[in-house]
Amino acid sequence: MVRYKVILAYDGTVFQGFQRQAKARTVQTVVEAALRNIGWEGKAVLAAGRTDTGVHALGQVIAFDLNWAHSIQELQRAINAHLPSEVVVRFVRQVSADFHPRYAAQARRYQYRLFCDEVRQPLRERYAWRVWPEVSTALLRQLSNRLIGTHDFAAFGTPPRAGGSTVRNITSAIWLDDGPELIFEIIGNAFLYRMVRRLVFFQVEVAQGKVDQGELDRLLVDWVKVPVRGTAPAHGLTLIEVIYSTGNT
Repeated sequence: MVRYKVILAYDGTVFQGFQRQAKARTVQTVVEAALRNIGWEGKAVLAAGRTDTGVHALGQVIAFDLNWAHSIQELQRAINAHLPSEVVVRFVRQVSADFHPRYAAQARRYQYRLFCDEVRQPLRERYAWRVWPEVSTALLRQLSNRLIGTHDFAAFGTPPRAGGSTVRNITSAIWLDDGPELIFEIIGNAFLYRMVRRLVFFQVEVAQGKVDQGELDRLLVDWVKVPVRGTAPAHGLTLIEVIYSTGNT
């Protein structure tokens, strides 16, 4: 029996999130069904984390144990042959038997896409949030820079387990230009539930002149426990990468 680490990419539009649910189509459900078709007998794959309904991924990481007599390349092709078009295995490798994609992770990188337009753009809006009025990119960059460091982000999300810590360490937070779109990229050791989407929503509110930029300092420094109002839509968010030490990459 060998443990395999797999990197998944998926379009979250058609799924009710990553985690298996009794009466919903999720990424985990279709991946486990594909694995069973090639002889996997496990109860559940191990995952680096959950993504919400509508959130996409380029670098979700899972692991599972499997008796497989063929090559890594053949394993990748076999799984993909049984997956729907919205999900694909991008990478497979053998790892140590104690590897767990969640507990071994050192950081996660997310990107959130948005663009400014007064009129709907149906094709673009599948993967980016359309906002109006226009935002100040200078303000967005000032705000994102202030997110870097160790802060209590209770105002921007809830921990995965009741009573868990809301302190997180952010090593990078930046707004990037990508043609007509703006990308918020953030890297942290871990994230609270809906934290990235609430951070995006709050920054957009400030950059549209609806909220004073000094409010961010109050929310972070004073450890405000009541979540801010508003959450950016799920379809703009993508899990880009789960970062591991060299031995687990």
